[in-house]
Amino acid sequence: MESHTPSNFIEQIIEQDIKIGKNKGRVHTRFPPEPNGHLHIGHAKSICLNFGIAQKYNGYCNLRFDDTNPEKESAEYVEAIKDYVRWLGFERHMCCYASDYFGQFYYYAIQLIEKKLAYVCSLSAEEIRHYRGTLTEAGTDSPYRERSISENLTLFEKMRKGVYEKGTHVLRAKIDMKSPNLNMRDPIIYRIQNAEHSRFKKRWHIYPTYDFSHCISDAIERITHSLCTLEFEDHRPLYDWFLDKLGTAHPQQIEFARLQLNYTISSKRKIKLLIDKGLVDDWDDPRLMTLSGMRRRGVPPKAIRDFCSCIGLTKKDSWIDFALFENCVRDTLNKVALRRMAVVKPLKVIILNYPEGKVEYLDAANNPNDEKAGTRPLAFSRELYIDYDDFSEDPPKKFFRLARGREVRLKYAYYITCVDLVKDKNGKISELHCRYDPQTRGGGSADQRKVKGTIHWLSAAHAKSAEIRLYDRLFNTENPLAHQNIEDAINLNSLITIKDGLVEADALQTPHDSYIQFERLGYFCADNKDYSTERPVFNRTITLRDTWAKISSK
Repeated sequence: MESHTPSNFIEQIIEQDIKIGKNKGRVHTRFPPEPNGHLHIGHAKSICLNFGIAQKYNGYCNLRFDDTNPEKESAEYVEAIKDYVRWLGFERHMCCYASDYFGQFYYYAIQLIEKKLAYVCSLSAEEIRHYRGTLTEAGTDSPYRERSISENLTLFEKMRKGVYEKGTHVLRAKIDMKSPNLNMRDPIIYRIQNAEHSRFKKRWHIYPTYDFSHCISDAIERITHSLCTLEFEDHRPLYDWFLDKLGTAHPQQIEFARLQLNYTISSKRKIKLLIDKGLVDDWDDPRLMTLSGMRRRGVPPKAIRDFCSCIGLTKKDSWIDFALFENCVRDTLNKVALRRMAVVKPLKVIILNYPEGKVEYLDAANNPNDEKAGTRPLAFSRELYIDYDDFSEDPPKKFFRLARGREVRLKYAYYITCVDLVKDKNGKISELHCRYDPQTRGGGSADQRKVKGTIHWLSAAHAKSAEIRLYDRLFNTENPLAHQNIEDAINLNSLITIKDGLVEADALQTPHDSYIQFERLGYFCADNKDYSTERPVFNRTITLRDTWAKISSK
């Protein structure tokens, strides 16, 4: 197998395994989500790691669904997870389900009973917790721990057939109730659940716990490196115990730090609370760091992959600055986003010395960073719209945009000078009167005179109406969960909706999965949920520059 330069401690382990011929040089990983909810940025890190490792070492990665809790799982989540693995740019070697191995799990449980390494316990859940002890106090043996093999087998078979109600019995491994590791104090490996499974309906009435099913699934699939987050480090002795006692193949479990991104939350319970209170729309709200939310907001999968690569892997939990994620998004979009014009707060401009009825088309770059992207024709006429904030009747110091008597550049077009303005009955500016220099077509002058301001614009006759949603960070504090009431951490400006925005006509012609930069406004995408021909909706993915750096430094 080809040798690579390891970039993290996991790859160092794999490189060493390959060097000594472990697993005959084979690398096989897996991504094992439970289909009980929506994936988020933390899952993306695991996807990129497991599939990325397999790609780098010419190995395989299985997509395995841990469908051992039928009360919380659904086929809908299964299909969504498959879709998002593909969206992130990865192809699975196999699509597996823990439920594929229910028969083998049951067989292995029988083996443990026959080896006197498992028993049916009839304590209640509360009693089991009490008997387990604490971190400082040893546990106490269950009064059912010494049941005979035949009694255990009989009870376990009746559990499987659905004879008993949920909670009446569990199957526990017989290990050590005095172990300093609480996970080794006779853990539960099977429980009764008389629920309908999405694949097997009511065929099974008992379901294995994750600790039991996960290691055996790894062994059955001949996984070589079982990569998981740090909370499973204390479970590794149990992982190894099951495989050693059952005499199966023995994958290596390796733990890494989970992704902790500031200004965000990934707790399903907290997100559900925000949804129920109407503070976000749903799981695909573009302000959430769920994969569905990021996709709807227009975050490119490449940016997510780059971010996951950039943050690397560590053995200790630490916080990652959200700005790093945003920079990866900007870097990716800057290279691929089509440039278009949009005006959020339209202010009409009349070019007094431009011929009435005349329309000319100017060449505008689709992407200045990509010559192959070419140009597009941009309509210019006597009546235009600029953004209201690009004009000031009484300009402050360092305001370089349009003002009475001041000359600015219209991007791709001409120099114009404001000569007059019109106000409505409320005293608000409703119209600007300007003159243009016909010798400055394309945005430059023959006499090389300088202008400090360049503004964007749209031809009034050619602009199209659109709803423009300006999304920003959902929270205004680095650790939202530090607030007793998470609602207090909500950024009230995380969504500003512009109902009467205007966009360049070409913005409506680009494919809906394209990325767009509305010049000077930020990167945008067509909303994949609310967009329609009659009502175009564009979501801001991210601003052109980091607007939070100054806020954070205060």
